[in-house]
Amino acid sequence: MRSISIDIETFSDVDLSKCGVYKYASSPNFEILLFGYSVDGGDVQVVDLCQGEEIPADILAALSDESVTKWAFNAMFERVCLSNYLGEWLEPESWKCTMVWSATLGLPLSLENVGAVLGLEKQKLSEGKDLIRYFCVPCKPTKANSGRTRNLPEHDREKWGRFKAYNLRDVEAEMQIQHKLARFPVPDFVWEEYRQDQEINDRGIGVDMEMVAKAIAMDGRSKSELSAAMQELTELENPNSVQQMKQWLSENGMETDSLDKKAVAELLKTAPEPLGEALALRQQLAKSSVKKYQAMENAVCADRRAHGMFQFYGANRTGRFSGRIIQLQNLPQNHIPDLAQARELVKAGDFDALAMLYEDIPDTLSQLIRTAFVPQDGRKFIVADFSAIEARVIAWIAGEQWRLKVFEGGGDIYCASASQMFHVPVEKHGVNGHLRQKGKIAELALGYGGAAGALVSMGALEMGLAEEELQPLVSAWRDSNPSITEFWWAVDHAVKECIKKRAPTETHGIRFSYESGMLFITLFSGRRLAYVKPRIGENRFGGESVTYMGVGGTKKWERLESYGPKFVENIVQAVSRDILCYAMRTLRTCSIVAHVHDEIIIEADRRMSLPAVCEQMGRTPPWAKGLLLRADGYECDFYQKD
Repeated sequence: MRSISIDIETFSDVDLSKCGVYKYASSPNFEILLFGYSVDGGDVQVVDLCQGEEIPADILAALSDESVTKWAFNAMFERVCLSNYLGEWLEPESWKCTMVWSATLGLPLSLENVGAVLGLEKQKLSEGKDLIRYFCVPCKPTKANSGRTRNLPEHDREKWGRFKAYNLRDVEAEMQIQHKLARFPVPDFVWEEYRQDQEINDRGIGVDMEMVAKAIAMDGRSKSELSAAMQELTELENPNSVQQMKQWLSENGMETDSLDKKAVAELLKTAPEPLGEALALRQQLAKSSVKKYQAMENAVCADRRAHGMFQFYGANRTGRFSGRIIQLQNLPQNHIPDLAQARELVKAGDFDALAMLYEDIPDTLSQLIRTAFVPQDGRKFIVADFSAIEARVIAWIAGEQWRLKVFEGGGDIYCASASQMFHVPVEKHGVNGHLRQKGKIAELALGYGGAAGALVSMGALEMGLAEEELQPLVSAWRDSNPSITEFWWAVDHAVKECIKKRAPTETHGIRFSYESGMLFITLFSGRRLAYVKPRIGENRFGGESVTYMGVGGTKKWERLESYGPKFVENIVQAVSRDILCYAMRTLRTCSIVAHVHDEIIIEADRRMSLPAVCEQMGRTPPWAKGLLLRADGYECDFYQKD
């Protein structure tokens, strides 16, 4: 026996979408209903565990045998569920995931959609969702179902037969995906990265549940007090209603089309009282700080840790990780100088002291979200991140020499950029210090071909830049970075030539190839980015553009448009991701509990050295000679932004 393809159907009273698989599978009411499998590509068998059948002994033995490869679509689900079922933790070493394989080739992250895109002969049965709703989740007790809270096989034999057929078909579909993708195997080093990702998800990150419970209670009290104050002020039946609020503002002489965050902030600049007070109250009420705390409460397991926070290859254009459940990737920043004191007041449930010292309770709770993540067993967090990773990577690939010198000398890239653009010395908090902000916004908005619109999106106007300054800023940045600008259009040319001639091209050490209706971009690490069914089309300006099939902003499989600078963005972010993965591998013996973009969080023994971690993290991979990296870090007893 070399490999088994597996698909299981399960029941639990825990909501999988809200709580994640670790909590789902650890419920006392968790059960595996059906176990579908195929050994070495043979016929699919379905074991009906719900009706007393048993998994054969050789298959059970194979589940914990590291010499047998276990395949599943979203293998983390099968591995974690089977670990709980067997009462023995199955390490990720011998597990491989067809969903990850699909993602490496730019395909969707759902079995149904991959099947449709690949045109599989045996696709996932579309009635599956109804069958899962019937057998896999609790049902509402009604007169018609005699008050039961769960549907079993005997409640609908015909449906149960279809459910078994659905399970069997899923295994067949997964095996067909493997067969279809066989000519594009996932490199071993990417499977290594996947295994480390699984280890980090298994390890989980500690959560201060006492603080979380108090924060949720405080938010509830704060919301009811704010609502009452707003009701008293406006005399509206429901001051949370956008329609009613707009009407009230209009009756008091203030017209607005929108009441979103940006619009309210703008209105507050000129609003007379009591309109200003009502808008300020609305702004506080709109803070969704409590949602993150609720997500923590949902996800945390009996070990007081949140598991399964990361989706490997969640962004399949670059291979970056994406967040799940609590979404560590988009936590609010913290700017409160005395975080520890604010945190202690929340833990003590001292609402009045918090209100007196910090005034805006929703904002304070929002800034404290990070601090709910805590090291356990007397350990500390070491948080280390790369300094200006994307700016370093693009300068290195493009060969923008003045930038490389800035990094070599440990300079501030925002000051240096402003200095280069305006031809005057710029120092942070010093000579021409006011120009640093322009340098910063130009750096953040313009590195991937952005124009005036990108500056606006990045908040240039809110930061005090005038509309007429934007285009000159774009021109100044591009003139200051000729090598980066040239890199954009060299990539644009290489991609188009590769697609037109279906022949390999290369620029700046990056290789482009066309194989079996796919565009591949080979990075320095040897990893490849994939674009499905690329074509040369026409953009809205009448010029040539590249289009390919992918999951767009609508979450649908559709034709997407791209061009040189956008491909450069993918390349730079993908290389930055490879550098993070290299650093994670070098720090594998440390207990990494989380990572966010270019940052690693380690749950460390008190004796572990922060400088040693930063030195190790800042090592340049062997495939990136000449790239200057720097990692900075800090230690803390709860997670925070330094």
